[in-house]
Amino acid sequence: MESMRLLAAFFSLFVSFGVLAQDWPARPVRIVVPFAPGGVADNSARVIAEPLSQRLGQQVVVENRPGASGNIGSAAVAQAAPDGYTLLLGFDGTMVINPHVFPKTGFDTLKDFAAVTKLGDATLILVAHPSTGLKNLNELIQQAKTKPFPYGTSGTGGTPHLAGELLKQRTGILLDHVPYKGGGPAVSDVVGGQIPLVFTAIASAQQYVKAGRIVALGVPGARRSSALPDVPTFQEAGVRDFDVSSWTGIFAPAATPRAVVERLRNEIAAVLKTDFVKERYATLGIEPVGNTPEEFAAQVKADLARWGQVVKSANVRME
Repeated sequence: MESMRLLAAFFSLFVSFGVLAQDWPARPVRIVVPFAPGGVADNSARVIAEPLSQRLGQQVVVENRPGASGNIGSAAVAQAAPDGYTLLLGFDGTMVINPHVFPKTGFDTLKDFAAVTKLGDATLILVAHPSTGLKNLNELIQQAKTKPFPYGTSGTGGTPHLAGELLKQRTGILLDHVPYKGGGPAVSDVVGGQIPLVFTAIASAQQYVKAGRIVALGVPGARRSSALPDVPTFQEAGVRDFDVSSWTGIFAPAATPRAVVERLRNEIAAVLKTDFVKERYATLGIEPVGNTPEEFAAQVKADLARWGQVVKSANVRME
């Protein structure tokens, strides 16, 4: 008798999820951004919100829940109902680096979330003040073999920081990390000559590179950026298999119905192909992606493993 009741309960749950998926969305959908307004991650969500609203027939609302380097907002979504109405704007720093850097994040990236799709890759760039005399990455590598260079980033444990640590590990050069409270202050200091090098998002630096106020040494991604197509990659400079970019993507709470995840992915992928989104993402230095849930989940898993090794080698920790 007990087994029959359990079977009936399971069947009822299965049917309710099926009805939910079929009727979704019946009310506004919320995308939680675990950072303050502004910046690449926040804007990547805001750019798609309106066109996605039009395709879904329901309003898509962007809600900022900042704190603890993205952990607070991410944990809130991990605990939300898996009904497709609360989504997370996932940032690589939060999803695949924070679990290695913080003793507690409040979520498990692989167990608590269903990957929907990667919105895009945000290209990073290594820039120098003209007073360094550096023209390219090879010159930095040659000089930094014996002379340490300070480099600034948006903060400890972020992708720019770990890109610098990975460059140190791959080349054996001497780099000293200087964390700032955001990418903006770091870029301001390299433009002003207070620090010789900065790793940052290309969107933060491109106007100063074009104006000749700072020198672009290279981009650590696999491809050159369309924003600064004349700047070579680290791989072109001889650092083999160096591929680091920052990404943003959409996640749903684990156990969200598969039909809802698929619908979301398909609609977002269509939005990413529009000229409206392509143009605005270009100004942010983002290359649109829109891959499948399986492809995105595989990258998240691989990135977790890769950055775990870098964090351990560099002994990066946040208390």
